[in-house]
Amino acid sequence: MSVPPPSASELFVKKLLKVADVSVDGTRPQDIRVYNDAFYARVIADGSLGLGESYMDKLWDANHLDAFFEKVIRANLERHVKLNRHTLLALIRANLTNMQTRARAKHVARKHYDESGVLPDAILDPYNQYTCAYFRDGTENLNQAQEKKLDLICRKLQLKKEDRVLDIGCGWGGFAKYASKHIGCSVTGISISEEQIKYARNFCKGLPVEIRHCDYRDLEGMYDKVLTCGMVEHVGKKNYRTLFKIIHDHLSDNGLYLLHTIGSNTSTSIVDPFMDKYIFPNGMLPSQEQISHAANGLFILQDAQNLGKHYDPTLMAWNENFRKNWSSIADRYDERFRRMFEYYLLSCAGAFRAGAMQLWQMVFSKNRNVMDYRGPR
Repeated sequence: MSVPPPSASELFVKKLLKVADVSVDGTRPQDIRVYNDAFYARVIADGSLGLGESYMDKLWDANHLDAFFEKVIRANLERHVKLNRHTLLALIRANLTNMQTRARAKHVARKHYDESGVLPDAILDPYNQYTCAYFRDGTENLNQAQEKKLDLICRKLQLKKEDRVLDIGCGWGGFAKYASKHIGCSVTGISISEEQIKYARNFCKGLPVEIRHCDYRDLEGMYDKVLTCGMVEHVGKKNYRTLFKIIHDHLSDNGLYLLHTIGSNTSTSIVDPFMDKYIFPNGMLPSQEQISHAANGLFILQDAQNLGKHYDPTLMAWNENFRKNWSSIADRYDERFRRMFEYYLLSCAGAFRAGAMQLWQMVFSKNRNVMDYRGPR
C-alpha cells in the first residue's frame, strides 16, 4: 500500500518547526511525535489553542514539553502565522469590554481555584505558595525556595510586629501564616474564592489573621503594609489604575506596597487563548509601562527586582509534584485533565526559560514619603 503524500498543512507546520530546530519523530528533548495528521490542520486553524487542545486529545507528544516550548518561543514562530479567529476575538473583547469586572473576576475564582482540587496539596509546598519561589543560595528544594520567597517579601516590606498588613488575593493563606508566625504582625487576607477562604481560615487558625470574602474594590480599613502576590494578573489593564488608587487610599502615609507579578515584555490586551479557556479566564499580564501608568502620581518606586529566572524551576518542581501525586487525585479527574495541567505547567516553564515572561517584585511608597530604601536580595 502506498503512503499518501503529506498534506499542505503538514508541510507548512513541519517547515515552521524546522525554523525552531524541532523535528517530528526526532530523539532530541525538543522534538515531537505526531500520532494523528489532524494535528497539523488544527494548529494552522486554531493556533496556540489548537496546539494545546490537540495535545489534550493525544494527537501529539513531545519528548520534553518544556524544551519544545523554549525552542518554539525563542524562534518567535508567531510572526509566520496569521492572526487566527480565537486571538482576533479575544483582542476585540478585551478592547471593547472590561473582562475583569466583579462578575467576571468570580469566574476565574470558580474555574481555577474552586473547581480544581489539585491545588494546593498535590503540587504546592507546605505554605501553599502558588507563585514564583526564590531558588537563592544554591537550593534546589521547592519548600525551601518558597520560604526564601516569603522571607524576602517580609524583609522588603520591612515588616514589624505592630504592623497592620493586608494581603490582597491571599490564596490559601500561606503568606498570612508565615508573616504572623515569624514576625508577629496582624494580617488581613482578602479573596473572592470560597474554597481558598475556607482553607485559609482553617490553615491560619490560632494566629492574628483574618480572612475576608472581599473584592478589592470593596476594601475597608487602613494598613501599614500591603501585598499583592500573584493577584494583579487577574486585574486587567482597565482596572490597574483603580487597584493602585484603592491601595493608595488604604495605605498609611509611611506604609509600603509590594507588587509581585508575572509581567509581559510588551503592553497587550489579551492572554494566550489556551490559557484563557482552560487555566485563567480573563487573565492579563501587565507590562512595565502599564504598571508605571497605574502608579503615576500615587506612588514612588523604591525597589524593583526581576525574579523571572526562578519561575522555570518553580514550574518544573510543581510538575514533578503533580506527576508524583497524580494517583492520589486520579479518581477525580480524567486523562484529558492530566494532560491539560501538564501542558500548562511545562509550556509556562519553557516560556520563562525563553524570556517570554518575567516575574517582578516592586516596592512602592506614597509620593509624600521620601525615604532611603535598601531592598534585600
